[in-house]
Amino acid sequence: MALNNSDVLLPCTFTTCIGFQDLVFTWYFNSTEMIYHGKIKNKASEPVLVGRNPRVEFVGSTTGKDNNISIVLKNVEFSDAGKYTCHVKNPKEKHAQHNATIFLTVVQKMVEADNTVTLIIVGVVGGLIGLLILFMLIKRVVLFIIKKTQDGKKECLVSSSGNDNTENGLAGSKAEQKAPPKA
Repeated sequence: MALNNSDVLLPCTFTTCIGFQDLVFTWYFNSTEMIYHGKIKNKASEPVLVGRNPRVEFVGSTTGKDNNISIVLKNVEFSDAGKYTCHVKNPKEKHAQHNATIFLTVVQKMVEADNTVTLIIVGVVGGLIGLLILFMLIKRVVLFIIKKTQDGKKECLVSSSGNDNTENGLAGSKAEQKAPPKA
């Protein structure tokens, strides 16, 4: 989105796995009108202008880290609204061609959106989630306290195996041995 009578940046970068040589790039307006045309010899050289619209300025650079072929459209008018396509052709990649498209809208004035309703909804949802987490935490603590309280009230049950431990010097009694049933 651009404000009428302002300058707008139309960004475009490209990548290549094998480098480039004699790369050609073109910017089009609504797929037919050429607004900028340039060539780049290699990574060490800056783009050379072949042709351009007088209101278009090249602001990119290909000698740095990014292969940037962005342009600035000066003094935007309502008639400039539409589709802008950055087209790149790299002969080193068997003439592979790549496109990137930007849709530009031109407005008379920028209107600040009122986000009050959104903020209220986000606040309510966040509060409800917070209350749910708090409820779950309180529930877990209460259950933990109840379990600990019940564990303290349990009677200790002792079971005996019926073995006589008196021979080993341990206190205990010998369980009575029952005779096997007669058949």
